[in-house]
Amino acid sequence: MAERENTDPQKMEKIVSLCKSKGFIYQSAELYGGLNGCWDYGPLGVELKRNLKDYWWRKNVQERDDILGMDGSILTHQAVLTASGHVGGFSDPMCDCLLSKARLRADQIDAQTGTAYHYTGASHEESGRSVERPFSVLIDPTANQNENNARKTAKQYYAQFINDKQIAPKKLALVGESTTEEVDTIQYNPENGSLLTEAREFNLMFQTKMGASSDDNDPNAVAYLRPETAQTIFVQYKNVLDSSRVKIPFGIAQIGKAFRNEINPRNFTFRSREFEQMEIEYLCRPEDGLRLTEEWLERRLSFYEEIGVPREKLHVLDVPDGERAHYSAKTYDIEYEFPFGIQELEGVAYRGAYDLTKHQEHSGKNIEYYDEETKERFIPHVVEPSAGCDRSVLAVLCEAYDVEDLTKEGGKKDERTVMRFKPCMAPIKAAILPLLKNKPELVAKAKEVQHLLQPFMNVFYDEAAAIGRRYRRQDEVGTPFCIAIDFETLGEESEDGQDLTDTVTVRHRDSMEQERIAISDLLPWLLQRIR
Repeated sequence: MAERENTDPQKMEKIVSLCKSKGFIYQSAELYGGLNGCWDYGPLGVELKRNLKDYWWRKNVQERDDILGMDGSILTHQAVLTASGHVGGFSDPMCDCLLSKARLRADQIDAQTGTAYHYTGASHEESGRSVERPFSVLIDPTANQNENNARKTAKQYYAQFINDKQIAPKKLALVGESTTEEVDTIQYNPENGSLLTEAREFNLMFQTKMGASSDDNDPNAVAYLRPETAQTIFVQYKNVLDSSRVKIPFGIAQIGKAFRNEINPRNFTFRSREFEQMEIEYLCRPEDGLRLTEEWLERRLSFYEEIGVPREKLHVLDVPDGERAHYSAKTYDIEYEFPFGIQELEGVAYRGAYDLTKHQEHSGKNIEYYDEETKERFIPHVVEPSAGCDRSVLAVLCEAYDVEDLTKEGGKKDERTVMRFKPCMAPIKAAILPLLKNKPELVAKAKEVQHLLQPFMNVFYDEAAAIGRRYRRQDEVGTPFCIAIDFETLGEESEDGQDLTDTVTVRHRDSMEQERIAISDLLPWLLQRIR
């Protein structure tokens, strides 16, 4: 198994750069300095994300008889989230850096060992100004840090309270210096050594008001942007059951946006404040819950292989007692080896009857399932495969990214950046490339091929630059097939005397091999390979 902390920040930087330059993902509101934790999908990114969602929907809804789809409202009634426990308990421990004011999740701070320098205040002799408040700095001796580093940081902290730009931090005199040795402490910011505030709970939900004349004191006017998609399924389960006449076991699937006011968004699109989930709530009899959890785990692992994430890069974490949600009897985290470390892609959780039971209690309405065969009434148990759509897109991007060393004619070294998307995931399925743009008959035939394929897949027409350069451009965005329209297509004899009229050259991205295909066979040939 790969090391959990094994990272490749340079690779991640290259992927982020490529995502922006090629139109996969942009920083939201970048023009105005950016909106932290929010991302916009560009022309290629939106196609990749749509392909992922369409494939997930096809595999989990269209090709199954036991799963139905729905699309719930993002704005969520306060009572729903009160019943589910989100209003009272959906929070993370937060602390602030006293120096930089950065906010950190207290449970994600790495333990540190070093010498803590403590101060009671600082003063400026010439002006007579002084500050009296405790502050500490942690110094790591193994990182070539010493008391001078601590004093510099402390002076920067106290300078904030002098409130005189004419007084530089270095002109301050520190008061009451003392030291202690700290082992495995989480009281200091790893970035700068500054003391942190005490941890406090921070509710992650975005709250809003409903109605034009909403009153701050009116509880019915309060609503939330949903922090997860699951609850919209639970509160509609009975309506789906009654209107669809399905029988247990069955599932309800949903792809939709969720919102969490993350304390520390990070790692590109991995942890964001606005994200999309692909989720199934699979309802079953209590005795089948654990078995179905195992089945869904294997099914979900196979899905990632199908979209281009190899099994050897996936890790299954059996979440131990004490770390699972209190209502879960079994939870598996499916993790992937991102360039920033092994992180969760998806959770497969056995939620039992917790959610439906809570909604029945709080609503006062009977939502039991009636089994016509056994004449039993019971609250269904739930197995929940819940995948992060944005995380899955990021995993596909990371896995596809490759830089290949090539040797040109004459022995000259070169490299090729290529996104090796599975054809079913590739944003552009085929590029249409007339050999020359100044030959009207070639352009006309290329447009004919483009119009033939466009109703069935996303294609890209490109006539600018040499054909080799155009191939490279398509490699860089992951197009699996490039279709060249040349003079043989128009009926000119090939070098070996073959009649290749109305055929095209299809160049394969990964092998760079080429083959000749009749235009009449092109559409079924491509459709067979891009599903």
